Amino acid sequence: MTTDLRRSILDAIAHDGGNVAARLAAQHGVSRQSTSAWLAKLKQEGFITSSGVGRGVRYQLAVLANVQHSYERAGLSEDRVWRELAGPQLADLQPNVRDIWHYAITEMVNNAIDHSGSVQVVVELLRDALNTTVYVADEGEGIFLKIQRALHLYDPREAILELAKGKLTTDPAHHTGEGIFFSSKVMDAFDIRSGTLHFMHDEWGADVLLERPANAPGTLVLMRLANNSARTLQEVFNLFAAPEEYTFARTIVPVKLAQHEGEKLVSRSQAKRLTMRFERFQTVVLDFAGVEEIGQAFADEVFRVFQQAHPATTLSPINMTSAVENMFKRVMKR
Repeated sequence: MTTDLRRSILDAIAHDGGNVAARLAAQHGVSRQSTSAWLAKLKQEGFITSSGVGRGVRYQLAVLANVQHSYERAGLSEDRVWRELAGPQLADLQPNVRDIWHYAITEMVNNAIDHSGSVQVVVELLRDALNTTVYVADEGEGIFLKIQRALHLYDPREAILELAKGKLTTDPAHHTGEGIFFSSKVMDAFDIRSGTLHFMHDEWGADVLLERPANAPGTLVLMRLANNSARTLQEVFNLFAAPEEYTFARTIVPVKLAQHEGEKLVSRSQAKRLTMRFERFQTVVLDFAGVEEIGQAFADEVFRVFQQAHPATTLSPINMTSAVENMFKRVMKR
């Protein structure tokens, strides 16, 4: 069985565990007897499991590793978590994938150590034939409430917008504010859940804010990455560096995160909330995906008032609807 065929079968099961043999037969132009033999081989090798019989059989990716440990936060070192829990489970992956995991796990555990105030930090790693998923959880104040309090924000939802910008830390003497930003960008999926809020950087590169009815204590970070990912840390760092420089000088801000449910972006106060800390970057790409229209005062505050006050920061809007683009052009003519 070739690597590509194995991957095709595993992808099919990850997408839907039902009617797998028939779907594979149609996809590859072979008999169901052949696809059943493929599935039997992967099951024998321990990569997949099944339940049910006959036409009701369903396949699942087998759990190849499942380790969890609850650490006392006081005196904990993030390197200890890597050496004891994560590193041994990922030792056979390609160096670029191990490097990404080393960076992201140690950054997230260090955040929990330095910022949560929790008694315990829980780390769990799950691995199957396609992906590895890591959870880092604490029972502290909660990341969004902590940022809201530290930055004197009106609403904890505004904390998510600040996280999406990058260069955010409540302890500038000891942290650069880059850990969460870059960890979210190097992963296939990255979620932070705290309180009633859920910030998700999904596999298509979108930053999404969800609100949940249940209020969860502390902070839960979920990270997922394909075991065969070709991504490297350096290429992600380079996306946000200025040309010929190695500093974090460029960011991409999803403008939709400034638009709370039921609101339209029309006021100067909303614009000021959006542009807060933009001056720390050389280039800010404003991603208007999901924003249908903006008001004149909002556009004027962002593209004229802020830009005149901070000429060293370049604002670059993308994904504008015709309504947003027309308002942008109207302001720029002034």
